[in-house]
Amino acid sequence: MSYFLLKTEPAAFSIDDFERVGTTSWGGVRNYQARNIIRDDMKVGDKCLMYHSSCAVPAAVGVGEIIAAAYPDPLQFDQKSEYYDGGSPIISPRWCAVDVKFVEKFERIVTLAEMKKIPELTDMRLLARGNRLSVFPIDKVHYDVITWLAHQ
Repeated sequence: MSYFLLKTEPAAFSIDDFERVGTTSWGGVRNYQARNIIRDDMKVGDKCLMYHSSCAVPAAVGVGEIIAAAYPDPLQFDQKSEYYDGGSPIISPRWCAVDVKFVEKFERIVTLAEMKKIPELTDMRLLARGNRLSVFPIDKVHYDVITWLAHQ
């Protein structure tokens, strides 16, 4: 099993929205490095920390699980979508999505400020200067520390 962090802006799609819908297509990712992670690394059964970004208190807020491996992101072909990509060939689509199911909402969020103080997380990609990816792998120890803190 592998572990990932998925960033979402709570104004667009919050952990509460995720809990309400139960499953969602994780698409709309328009960065090649993040696309490669989705396409090549995410597998059914992998766990994902759900992370609220671009908000007053950035934090890990819950857990999801990959339930469908990468497939062509349908938003790239939808001209009404903000994620439309008219240059993406139908025969060899440029962008991918995965399906993610809601697992849990943390009763206690784990803030970015708190994560920065935890020695076991110092090498976590989220804390690296200039990290802008919305999807990236994390180590099991990162996942375990954050989920443990969320249950304290």
